[in-house]
Amino acid sequence: MFSLTVRRHFMIAHSLPRLVFGPAQGLHGATFVAEVTFRRRALNENAIVLDIGEAGTIIDEVLEGLNYQNLDEHPDFAGKLSTTEALAEYIAQKVAARIEDTVDGPALAGLDVTLRENPDAWASYTMDLPGA
Repeated sequence: MFSLTVRRHFMIAHSLPRLVFGPAQGLHGATFVAEVTFRRRALNENAIVLDIGEAGTIIDEVLEGLNYQNLDEHPDFAGKLSTTEALAEYIAQKVAARIEDTVDGPALAGLDVTLRENPDAWASYTMDLPGA
């Protein structure tokens, strides 16, 4: 299995209004490093998983809808907790929807989204795709 990972960072505000989240119950900011890994079983005719520039553009477009946003007011998170894990799944689903329309998208076997809140804490979501 081959993989390509592209990283970006973005900032959000949100609250996690449940007792289990302690001080994070109140509105606070978070800066994430997002790592999106694209996987495929065999390289394409250009000996790549996916064009790095194209991968970066897709990630930029997905994160643009989140960057500097208060997720408590974001329509896609209405009635939902915006935990790091839930946010990783959300990003994976958005990237998967955009990647399917690319030349190499149908051949991808999966993708992983890892969100790093700091060097010692992160969460990931893995998604299998129908690719060859």
